[in-house]
Amino acid sequence: MSSPRKATLIGAPTDVGAADRGASMGPEALRVAGLAAALGARELQVLDLGNLNGPGNPWQPPRDGYRHLPQVVRWNQLVHEAVYAQLQQERLPVLLGGDHCLGVGSISAVARHCRERRRKLRVLWLDAHADFNTSALSPSGNVHGMPLACLCGFGPPELTGLGGVSPAIHPSWVRQVGIRSVDAGEKRFVHEQGLEVFDMRYLDEMGMRQTMEQALAGLDNDTHLHVSFDVDFLDPDIAPGVGTQVPGGPTYREAQLCMEMIADTRRLASLDVVELNPAFDVHNRTAVLAVDLIESLFGKSTLVRRPVWRRPAQVRTPAPARRRGAAPQIG
Repeated sequence: MSSPRKATLIGAPTDVGAADRGASMGPEALRVAGLAAALGARELQVLDLGNLNGPGNPWQPPRDGYRHLPQVVRWNQLVHEAVYAQLQQERLPVLLGGDHCLGVGSISAVARHCRERRRKLRVLWLDAHADFNTSALSPSGNVHGMPLACLCGFGPPELTGLGGVSPAIHPSWVRQVGIRSVDAGEKRFVHEQGLEVFDMRYLDEMGMRQTMEQALAGLDNDTHLHVSFDVDFLDPDIAPGVGTQVPGGPTYREAQLCMEMIADTRRLASLDVVELNPAFDVHNRTAVLAVDLIESLFGKSTLVRRPVWRRPAQVRTPAPARRRGAAPQIG
């Protein structure tokens, strides 16, 4: 009998990178919604490390293109150290945010781990936003709109070099799903860097099943799969508890299919859950939904038929055709 998987919950209660206050309460909302018990029901051994202790939110205007950069850097240093330590112990880290600026620390730690283990990395970015802004493109200076750009080497050196190597990841390692809000300058930058984006128009036209088959294509036994789940990925009709609501996101069933198909790969090795904002929620409804979806990520299924595991297709669409399919998505 194989030993049970081991998961570690790491709370990062901060909103220093966000446009609104409240995401700092996200970790406790997820705990109140029963996350640890839900993962335990999926036969994981769950360790809750509690919350990291970082600087408060000074709530100041941007300086030199960034809001709260020293605080953002410190929180990401703490996250990086915590996530990396759990990976070194062969545990699956589950980062409980907090806003999405924390993805810099989390994913740079995962990338560092993969470099040392000589493993490939795939990042699934489930989000309403591309998060590929820079200080030159963002008028707000909010770093929660910049983490993916920082990970790809575009940002302040304190963040781009967090894992010891800059860039921490290559854009080709990322698949973005659910995108529907992208700034004009950011849109051009996304195209220039060749990010593979499956936006909501693509989902509407092709459906969640084909979208996820493409997003998961090419995974193998040597691939570490990281999911960065921004709760505003979901339609605000079912998930109001986020600071940046964008209408037109995935429905409950689409989101469940997305999570179940990820679980079917059996490759999930690290997870971020970010941007849950109880200040905008109704009776913790969004946290309960998030826990439900996270449980599906770890194998809970709504299937009543016998589940059949399918390895994601290895055949990739030729790059020129893929770019033609991607170009209208954020245009």
